[in-house]
Amino acid sequence: MRHVFTLLAGCLTVVALATGAIGTLAEETAAPGTQLTRVQSAPPPRAENCLTAADLREAVAERRVIEPVAAIRAARTVIPRAEIQRASLCRHEEGLVYMLTALRRDGHFVHVMVDAKTGEVAGQY
Repeated sequence: MRHVFTLLAGCLTVVALATGAIGTLAEETAAPGTQLTRVQSAPPPRAENCLTAADLREAVAERRVIEPVAAIRAARTVIPRAEIQRASLCRHEEGLVYMLTALRRDGHFVHVMVDAKTGEVAGQY
C-alpha cells in the first residue's frame, strides 16, 4: 500500500500526459509501419484537474473513490502485462477518474482511464 501511495505522490504531475508529450513519444518509438490503437471515450483530463496526494488520501479514506490498487487491477484487465508508470486521480466530466499510464512490453505507452467510483475502465488511448 505504501508503494502505491509513493507512486501516486511522485507521479501526480501529468503535464506530459495532458500536453500529449507521452503520446508523441509512443508514436516516435513505434516501429515503422506500426499502427497505434487509440480508443477514447472523452478527452483526458488536464493536469490542473488532478487532485493532490493529500486530496487523494482523503477521498480514499472517506470511501468516495476506490483505492489506487483497485484502479491498477482494473487497468490490467485491458493491458495485462504492461508496467504501470504513472497514476493520478483527476476530475473529469463524469466525475473522478484514475488516469494510469502504462508501458507495454513492446515499448509503447498506453493510457487508461478508470472510473474512480466503480472501478470500471472508462477509456483507453
